Amino acid sequence: MTNDVLVVGSVPEDVRRAATGVVKALERAFNEKDGDALAAQFARRTSWSNARGLRLDDRASIAEFSGPALKGFLADFYARYDVVKLLEIAPDVIAVNVAQQPTDRAGNPVDGVRGATLYIVARQDEGWRIVAGQNTAVEPPAAEPPASN
Repeated sequence: MTNDVLVVGSVPEDVRRAATGVVKALERAFNEKDGDALAAQFARRTSWSNARGLRLDDRASIAEFSGPALKGFLADFYARYDVVKLLEIAPDVIAVNVAQQPTDRAGNPVDGVRGATLYIVARQDEGWRIVAGQNTAVEPPAAEPPASN
């Protein structure tokens, strides 16, 4: 994990790695267009609102939506997910702020809509999973006009 991640509260290193691992697995699934692997990062009972404002309330719904979406309207979109903040909510419950940067297939940054995402990641019987989250699309900032004299 990079040093520029803000950690609030007592988040042990193994928990930091686990929470970041969930995010990186989600990134891989998105970029590989694997809806099942993407859905597997969510708890069976979850609440997820995607960047289009659609709320999906369980892993099965996420898989049902993600498979076709990743191979359809998201087929040519790729992203890098960077964890920017970890906040301890309770033991084994971590809020994870993620900055999503659009990339090309090779992982090089490109212009486009970014994401500001909040995942609540918790230890479940099956391991660390996302139990709630919100993805917000963020338009790139407009170029400032040159200063006039």
